[in-house]
Amino acid sequence: MSRSAFFVTGTDTGVGKTAIATGLLQAAGNAGLSTAALKPVAAGCDTTPEGLRNEDALALQAVINRPMVYEQINPVALEPAIAPHIAALEARRPLSADRLAGYCRGVLGQADFTLVEGAGGWRVPLNPAETLADLARALGLPVILVIGVRLGCLNHALLTAEAIARDGLKLAGWVANIIDPEMPRLRENVDALGQRLRAPCLGCVPFLTDPSPSAVAEHLSLAPLQPEPERP
Repeated sequence: MSRSAFFVTGTDTGVGKTAIATGLLQAAGNAGLSTAALKPVAAGCDTTPEGLRNEDALALQAVINRPMVYEQINPVALEPAIAPHIAALEARRPLSADRLAGYCRGVLGQADFTLVEGAGGWRVPLNPAETLADLARALGLPVILVIGVRLGCLNHALLTAEAIARDGLKLAGWVANIIDPEMPRLRENVDALGQRLRAPCLGCVPFLTDPSPSAVAEHLSLAPLQPEPERP
């Protein structure tokens, strides 16, 4: 795989974006690739002697194999676990897609495989005029969609895929993350996603009591993300 980067989004908050992102990074590392990751903005941070720290950003830092200080991974850390644009206003740290993209560009291209993880879903606001989708557009990154498989996921997944296409970005792949193992007709719903989403499935991750990067990586494949060989 040539050097590549992807923007990771989800169908909603709490669908396992970070678990899937760390699994993908683990799989890339297992394949001998250098890895890097960013969580440009994170709301829901704990106060530590080193400053505000976010659990998701720390998980990304723990799995990548390219040394990165915390502030490179999560340049905007906000304490309350609320919508990022509200937390940013309260902290008097207004957000903009351009500024967040600037932080990201300092990291992109320095590793074989880089993931930029969003917050919440595709249309999470940054300010009155922009959403996190504008960050992905500013970076021009193909998108990996994490689908939290539970009742309602078909509608959420298809609407998100439509929005990504409308914003002019490529849906590079999607992951079915089983967050409700008791969902009726589970297999049929995953099949319905495969029939309707015009992108490759990178894996179907079962409900895991211990969703460690290694455990998640076992259910994922990076092969669909590899560029097709050029024809002579």
